Amino acid sequence: MMPSLRLDRVEKTLGQKPFTYDLELEGSGIVAVTGASGSGKSTMFHLIAGFETPDSGRIILDGVDMVGRAPGERPLTYIFQDHNLFAHLDVATNVAIGISPRLGLSTTDRDAVAESLTKVGLAGFGKRMPQALSGGERQRVAFARALVRHRPFLLLDEPFASLDESLRSDMGNLLEELQSQTGIMVLMISHDSQEITRLAGRVVSIHDGQVAFAGHVQDWVRLRKDGPRNSSEA
Repeated sequence: MMPSLRLDRVEKTLGQKPFTYDLELEGSGIVAVTGASGSGKSTMFHLIAGFETPDSGRIILDGVDMVGRAPGERPLTYIFQDHNLFAHLDVATNVAIGISPRLGLSTTDRDAVAESLTKVGLAGFGKRMPQALSGGERQRVAFARALVRHRPFLLLDEPFASLDESLRSDMGNLLEELQSQTGIMVLMISHDSQEITRLAGRVVSIHDGQVAFAGHVQDWVRLRKDGPRNSSEA
């Protein structure tokens, strides 16, 4: 079954700021989520992931309303800008947490950890500590953990923001490869228009707490050229 996401009149007020999201996405691929700072991109991610509870509305993933379900019960993986790595655990253990937070691993599970590290180019890195890794290597560990979780949705909050241009390109290529291998839906917050046009097939633009645009990346590029308001959204 192809992944599907629907936000049905999802409303949330934080302080004095109201947010209302209506969105429907079907099928696998990379979807860029963009918009000006403070427009509501991360708030939308937090609602989808279960870190925030909506005041009203439905959050439907693969046909099931997720409102009321804890983050760990939702069919998704969320990677933050800091990659979510535990500094006191080695690389293999950081990946293994994606399978079992209590680390009760079978031989098959251990093989899956090793295989995921190989897929992201980190074969032999299992015993290294996060602080001994480069920024790109830490990003690869986070991707490896996402692989072993086998969830149909992957949420990335500006995953390459701290990387230099060369590493951003390498990580983007790796993300494309992993998405193609797994057939998942990737939602990726980005302010970089070049990154968006290179990686994403679809774009969701958030403006003032609402979805202002959702469609193919080519249409988004055309709208940005035609409308001055959109020039600040990436």
